Amino acid sequence: MKANKRIVVFLVVSVLGISFAYYAYQIVYTPNILVQMDSKLLVVDEKDNFKDLQAKLHKGRYVNDLISFSFLAKLTGYANQIKAGRYVLRSNMTNLEALRILRAGKQEPVKITFNNVRLVKDLAQRITRNLGMTPEEFEAAVIKFTMNNHDGFTKDNVLAMFIPNTYEVYYNISPDGLVNRMHEEYDRFWSPERVEKAKKAGLTPMEVSILASIVQAESIRKSEAPVIASLYLNRLRKGIALQADPTLVFAVGDFSLKRVLNGHKEIDSPYNTYKYPGLPPGPINMPEIHSLDAVLNYTPTDYYYMCAKEDFSGEHNFTNSYEEHMRNAARYQKALTIEQKKGEALRRQQQ
Repeated sequence: MKANKRIVVFLVVSVLGISFAYYAYQIVYTPNILVQMDSKLLVVDEKDNFKDLQAKLHKGRYVNDLISFSFLAKLTGYANQIKAGRYVLRSNMTNLEALRILRAGKQEPVKITFNNVRLVKDLAQRITRNLGMTPEEFEAAVIKFTMNNHDGFTKDNVLAMFIPNTYEVYYNISPDGLVNRMHEEYDRFWSPERVEKAKKAGLTPMEVSILASIVQAESIRKSEAPVIASLYLNRLRKGIALQADPTLVFAVGDFSLKRVLNGHKEIDSPYNTYKYPGLPPGPINMPEIHSLDAVLNYTPTDYYYMCAKEDFSGEHNFTNSYEEHMRNAARYQKALTIEQKKGEALRRQQQ
């Protein structure tokens, strides 16, 4: 009788042991992540705790068996040491494979791209779009940087530090870390060769950025940018006011302004290049690499004046003669008035 009991106990323990071993094997080695689904991003925020993560996994249908994932997460200690980040979970991963990635913080880099920016607040919206920080946190980091750096960056010119391109960073990069990364990219862009070209043009790298922002605002056609750069360099060397309309638009703060009037030229602003000679204190937009290089590789000319062509092609008439410039301007103004009258007549017909 005792022998039979021992056999029964042995069989029960064996079955339980085998069952537990099989379940343990399933928990660790059986596919449980995005089974028969495509690979997918999982974003873990700084504020997330393990319950928040469980909710994301369930709601996003990342796991088939949330209980087994949670059990192994607690067993491995991950439940108490969640790492924020942006992770790629692959189709048919096991719990163990997924937890190895999450525990090690092996993130998928985020690509950040920014251009067509005029103000730091606009940059903040663009650059933080897919990152774990708010635009306000980024702006605060930029302001702190301008107050503590030793490279001459101020609130007026700091936009020049951000070279438009595509960069890879991690989702949970800190605001200070992102600003420092952009500073490093700025230093990398300004190679000894570019610095030497700036020196030959009589400019510092910062002045190149400021002038490039004006050239960029003036040139719809990239082919004209080196010529426009030459024109403004000629004016700077002669001490002639730049008289660049885009700087007035920036001073006014109305970026929808299409036509600069004489009244705008009286605005008391350091960005009024009709009123104050030389370059303004900072860029009026974020100059692209091609605009920066247009200044560094300007086309030598004797031009001092330019005016948009009256055919509205986006090209300009260039000259070193004030009298010829006034004739070019008169033709353009006449054509612009005709176009405006046509537009007003068309609007009346449509009403």
